[in-house]
Amino acid sequence: MNTTQIIYLVFSVVIFLALILDLGLLSKKNQVVSLKSALIQTIFWVALAMGFFVFMWIERDSKVALEYLSAYLMEWSLSIDNIFVFILIFSSFNVKEQYYGRVLLIGILMAIVFRIIFITVGVALVDRFHWVLYIFGVFLLYTGYHMFTSTDDEEFDPHDTKVYRFLKKYLPLASHDGKGKYIINENGKTMYSTLFVVVVLLAFIDLVFALDSIPAVMGISRDKMVIYTSNIFAVLGLRSLFFLLRGAVSKFDYLQQGIAIVLVFIGIKMLAEHWINQWIDKGTQVLLSLAIIIVCITGSIFYSMYHQKKGSPKDVHPS
Repeated sequence: MNTTQIIYLVFSVVIFLALILDLGLLSKKNQVVSLKSALIQTIFWVALAMGFFVFMWIERDSKVALEYLSAYLMEWSLSIDNIFVFILIFSSFNVKEQYYGRVLLIGILMAIVFRIIFITVGVALVDRFHWVLYIFGVFLLYTGYHMFTSTDDEEFDPHDTKVYRFLKKYLPLASHDGKGKYIINENGKTMYSTLFVVVVLLAFIDLVFALDSIPAVMGISRDKMVIYTSNIFAVLGLRSLFFLLRGAVSKFDYLQQGIAIVLVFIGIKMLAEHWINQWIDKGTQVLLSLAIIIVCITGSIFYSMYHQKKGSPKDVHPS
């Protein structure tokens, strides 16, 4: 086995065992997740991701390992942005707190499958048509500018999404959670509960966020292993991060601006890659990207803590 095959094998085994541990010991079916449990699970997933960073440093080299770390931090910060939307989905469909963990897990596992498909297609396109990177770069510039200047306070309505309208049109939907079941039988007719709808919405909403995050990661690294592993580690940690931050996520008013600056930076980097490579070596580029991601994300979070936007709610508590 070569080095790449060994790393993929170790990654697959680690993820498999981690999921068993998470489901078997750290999570219990239909039980409300406490703040302490959420903190333990978050530390668990972050520690695994950092352990894999060390493993990549040893097995590959420092440059690839730092690319992985930069990509992971990028994805992790974008995950915080996902959480607010997840809260709105749970609230909109009146999901009971005892079902949060299981619904999130299934939705996230579906999201991982979709992301793997999306990444595979994206990487194949870039390998065959290098100019696709310039399209990604322009897209990131547009997205970053729109995120930074956006003042739209209109609340996201899950019932007004194309996905929900599609489900409502083609599937018989029940107006309740089916007591924890996804597919139920009512009067001899198969029905789909609100939990089923929420799982599908979570998976597709994450895929929408991936339209920003995956091109951004490809702007950090072209290494397929870095792209796959950073995405999967960040998404798997999203469930515990949701329970840890759901009460405070609304306080991160300026996180969007921090992420926007990073997206604009990566977009410029992708568009100007030819000229940047002539002046700055790859190793320095990786360190610069990592530094900008850390400064922008942590800076926007700390700034949010001391400068809350006018009219912003103090907290968001899902019901």
